[in-house]
Order: sequence, then C-alpha cells, then structure tokens
Amino acid sequence: MRGRKRILLAFLSALFLATALCLNLPAQNERQIRVTFILTSPDLPDDTSVYITGSLEKLGSWNPGKVKMEPKGNHTWTKEITITRPLSIEYKYTLGSWEREGADANDSPLSNLVANVSGDMTVKDTVLFWTKGARQRVNHGQITGAVRYHRGLKGAGIKDRDLVVWLPPGYEADVSRRYPVVYMHDGQNIFDPATSAFGTDWSIDETADDLIKKKSIEPIIVVGIYNTSDRLKEYTPGALGTAYMDFIIRVVKPFIDSTYRTKPDRKNTIVGGSSAGGIMSFMLVWEHPDVFSKAICMSPAFRSLSLLGWNYARVVQSSNGARKDVFFYIDNGGIGLESQLPTRHRRDARRTKSEGICGRKRLHLHPRPDRQTLRIRLGQTLPERAEGGVGEVDIDHARIG
Repeated sequence: MRGRKRILLAFLSALFLATALCLNLPAQNERQIRVTFILTSPDLPDDTSVYITGSLEKLGSWNPGKVKMEPKGNHTWTKEITITRPLSIEYKYTLGSWEREGADANDSPLSNLVANVSGDMTVKDTVLFWTKGARQRVNHGQITGAVRYHRGLKGAGIKDRDLVVWLPPGYEADVSRRYPVVYMHDGQNIFDPATSAFGTDWSIDETADDLIKKKSIEPIIVVGIYNTSDRLKEYTPGALGTAYMDFIIRVVKPFIDSTYRTKPDRKNTIVGGSSAGGIMSFMLVWEHPDVFSKAICMSPAFRSLSLLGWNYARVVQSSNGARKDVFFYIDNGGIGLESQLPTRHRRDARRTKSEGICGRKRLHLHPRPDRQTLRIRLGQTLPERAEGGVGEVDIDHARIG
C-alpha cells in the first residue's frame, strides 16, 4: 500500500512539474522582481487610453499600442510587471501610436526613459504634453542615389514584406559590371527618413555613395529587408527566426540575384543589422557560411534578457565543427539598455575568437561604453577592405529591441 502511495505521489509530482514547465511558471527559487510604473498626465481626461511600451516583451517590445495601462483616476495610470533579475529597462508612454507619444513643450518626442531595476520598485513619471499626430513629424535627410522597391514578398511561415534596393553610382551606365551585395534588416530605416521609425534614417545611402566616389570601397548594392510586427521573434533564435533565414536564402537572395547584376558567391554576400538584427546577421553567417561570408553586427543581442530566452553564445561555444572562414564586425555602446550588454557580449565574442572558430583577424570588437549612438565602419566589412576602416554611419537604434 505504501509503495502504491509513493508511486502516486511521484506521479503527481511529475505531473505538476510538467504542467508548470508547459505553462512557463517560475521555479520556486526564481526571484520575482515587481516593477510598478505610475504615470501622471494632468491634462489628460481620466478615460483616456494610455499605453506603455519598451525594451521588454512584457512592455510590448516597442509596439506603441500593445500594453495598456490601468486608469486609477485623478489623471493617473499604472502598470505592474515582474522580471526575474535586475536589469535596465528603456520605455516610453503613448496614447496608442507613435503619432501620439509623450512630448516636451515644443511637441518633440521625449527621449527614452530608463529604469535601472535592482529590486522591487515603483517608477513615477509625469508627462505634460503629447505629440499631436503624424503631421508634426519632422524628417531629417533624404534618399541619396537610385532606389527600387519590391512589394509584398512572401515567405513560408512569416508575414509578407517589402524590399528596397539601393544601386551604386554608375549601375545603369556599365551594364557589364557585377556588384557585391549587402543585405540589411530593418530595411525601412536604412535609407529613407520618411519610412524610418525615427524620422532619421541610418544614412547608409549617403555613406556608401561617398565611399564609392572616393574609391575607398568597391561599388556595392544594398538591399533593405523591411521588418514586420513580428520583428523580435523573426530576428532571434526560434521557429520564426529559422523561417526568416530561409526566406532570405530561398526567396530574397535568388530574387535579387536574378533581378540585378550581382556577384552571387559567398565572398561577395554580406549581411548586417542592429540589436536583434545584429544577432540575426551573426546567425545567418554562422549557420549558412556557404551563402554569407561577412556580418555587420551592431549591438548584437547574443542573449535574451529573459532567463527562459535564447543564448546564442552557447550555440557558438558548443560548436565542434571545422573552423569557419567568416568575418564578423561587432560594435556596441554602453548607455541605457546597452549598459548591461557589452560586458557579456564582448566575453561571448572573445570566446568564439579564442576557440579559433573565426580565424585570425576575422573578428573585430568595438566596444564604445560612452555612447549609445553607434558607428559602422563600412570599409571594414566589405570585400577586400577588411583592414582599413573608412567612413562612418550613425545609427540611433533607441527603439530597436
């Protein structure tokens, strides 16, 4: 009888554990840190729908209309979340879209707010003004050079998306010449301020144009692949990340190679991106070195901020295959959200180098602890220019999670 009871208790314990894992319940020894955001906006009616968005999935991963705050009356709204370890959280308040976000008296959007969480805490903010809509947006810059658009490309298991293709000077004049290609994620942000999430694009077009005309780099084609509302899941390890990589390899690259005069070999095929786009660029080269030879990894998210998330550094460190003939440029800052990433990511990257995976002078690390705006040295990432960094591109990636 006692034996049957022991078996029953063991079965019930196993069932409880399995159920807890399926529901992603926190383990008994996992610390739960409560963070309560309290917003006061004196001129907003109490029945206004107010949202908080930020760098965590629990804050909507920068979706401005996903995480609604609870109205408490007297022009006050609250939202409580739990996290499992201390970290720095970047966030903003909106009225449901980026056309209506917290602003200063001049109708300019407020900078990202930052909460450095080390334990249970209450964050109190006051927003006096809100942007008044899309008509208030000011775009800085323009498209330099010739671009072509390709709408609604379809991939298996992921949402349709557009491509924007930048062509180098002289592309139409010399119909016999072929060009290396740089594929970049977050395509709507790289050339055009009108489509950029920030009103300021990454100036990839101006920088490439300048470097080509100075003969500092070989002329290149740049392909911007637009993101979607599934950006974070598509750009990181997981089922959607794998589907996105397949989309680039099986749909985007063959389309570009058949439509434009490219050099389709791996040596002349580069990929680049920032934050989640940085780790996706790393993954594409690491997992498909037969297709891509070089990656521009700006602030790559090697690890998820969640303990239950991905850790791509382990994938690299556990590799026991042949040494890969690949090139990685890795660059990150040290302000705000990035303050918690550089040390770990530099350590992760140095481990890959110390293990001989990337080869001598193949992995370039550029920590910039005093800045949040990053710089890409294009001359260090394009074919035949691996040692002479020239030209820089400013990237303000504050809303790229």
